[in-house]
Amino acid sequence: MHRETVEDAAFRAGYLAIMAFMLLPLVVVVVTSFAESGNLVFPPERYSLVHYRAFLEETRWLSAFDNSLLVGVGTTVVATALGVTAAFGHELDDGRTGQVLAPLVLVPLLIPPIVLGISMRVYFVRTGLEASYLSIILAHTLWATPLVYFVMRSVFSRYDWQLLDAATDLGAGPIQSFVYAVLPNVKHGIFVGALLAFIVSLQEFVMALFLSSHSTETIPVVAWTTLRQSLDPMVSVVSTFLILISLLAIVVAAIATNLNWLSKQLS
Repeated sequence: MHRETVEDAAFRAGYLAIMAFMLLPLVVVVVTSFAESGNLVFPPERYSLVHYRAFLEETRWLSAFDNSLLVGVGTTVVATALGVTAAFGHELDDGRTGQVLAPLVLVPLLIPPIVLGISMRVYFVRTGLEASYLSIILAHTLWATPLVYFVMRSVFSRYDWQLLDAATDLGAGPIQSFVYAVLPNVKHGIFVGALLAFIVSLQEFVMALFLSSHSTETIPVVAWTTLRQSLDPMVSVVSTFLILISLLAIVVAAIATNLNWLSKQLS
């Protein structure tokens, strides 16, 4: 065997081993959700759908699930709008503004979430928005916007800007130029950025813990408070639903954008 073949096989084996190790906790979560007993046990002695039926009858969990979806959609809309416009403006700006914008957008990702949570709690209390959906959406937007921004920076770096110049020369205004000359060519990147924003919001916990109330608490917050009291398999049931939603979103994104195109855009 050639040395390159052996090295390639070793790399693939190591890569698969690391992936299997990282995915093993997800397998444990899914399996324990089918346990018949009222405690988290792996592997379960007997399997049942009893906890799934209980989830569909539990008002608090269903309400938290709806809250997570509402906050996720709101975060996706706001973060996508901010991330796309910031990346677009950066590409159009030839001065120092663009050089300052990228580090500035990155700042929220560098601050510990507990610091952000406490700071935003104090801020929203002063503005009268504490314990509201809007406060959680704005907090999640701090983390989601940088992801959308850097995805769109990658997409815009491969965009043919002569198309925008041509639209402008033909008399199109700024909005018309973006809608007809830019948007059709970058819509796949926008979709990917929006998907990342939604997933980030769906699983964010720390800031939601500080900003939510009993009526606005999200799935991660309810799961944390439940686990503080007991090892309830209901947490595994909810986690399984979140895993399925994330996987479904990734599959939809792969189908909508084409995997080959996506790999080129993010490489």
